[in-house]
Amino acid sequence: MLGPAGLWLGLLLVIPTLLILDISLVPGLRPGEPAAGYGLDNYLQILQPVYLRVIARSLYFAAGTTSICLLLGFPVAYWLALKAPRRWRNLLLVAFVLPLWTSSLLRAYAWISILRPTGLLNLVLAHLGLPTQAWLHTTAAVFIGLSYSFLPYMVLILYASLEKLDTRLLEAAADLGATPLQGFWQVTVPQTLAGIAAGCLLVFITSVGDFVVPTLLGGASSMNIARLIYNQFLGPTRNWGFGSALSMVMILAVSVAIALLLRYGDRSSVSET
Repeated sequence: MLGPAGLWLGLLLVIPTLLILDISLVPGLRPGEPAAGYGLDNYLQILQPVYLRVIARSLYFAAGTTSICLLLGFPVAYWLALKAPRRWRNLLLVAFVLPLWTSSLLRAYAWISILRPTGLLNLVLAHLGLPTQAWLHTTAAVFIGLSYSFLPYMVLILYASLEKLDTRLLEAAADLGATPLQGFWQVTVPQTLAGIAAGCLLVFITSVGDFVVPTLLGGASSMNIARLIYNQFLGPTRNWGFGSALSMVMILAVSVAIALLLRYGDRSSVSET
């Protein structure tokens, strides 16, 4: 029964990952050149300050995007799961995730038309008598684009978790004198902790490796690890060994994060409830 799935994973996941690992151990490998031996030079190159700044910027974008999506997504998911009329709930959920049906590239170009100097945002600010500014090719533009792209994923995961919330516990907490804020932190959050962790992990992983939004909305000053890997393989640098080393670091980091979630996420949820 596991044969077809194992074959699929072996061909499309295990073998390509092993090939990337093999290339990452060849110092300075470029297309068309023979391997000159194996070593850890590519991994040691990652420790240079210029590349550490790129990695730090990628983590900064991912952490900020995750925080924004959680702060915006939790109230929306809470309202959809517990407050919205039941007959409209599925329709509202579909309407909220409707942008995911379009290409991420098209959505990024749409934000370019909104954030450019003569775009919709500055026109609205000027009409309201507020000062306009350059939004495009800034850090704020990157956060706007990433949050817009990944907010539906956060809402979907939180909605699935909040839909299972036992509201009787909130009523019992209120009967015992708990304020709404106390009920939220001591009842709602513990029951949905696994969903919060899963949503944050999904948004963090996808945003840290996003290529389209930082490239189109952030400009040259928003170099992240995805664009750095792209430059090593398809850009002027053409250093496949270093690009493969960066890819292996990302694969390892994502694997560790998923393993921690699978090990501790459900356990913490069960212990709290």
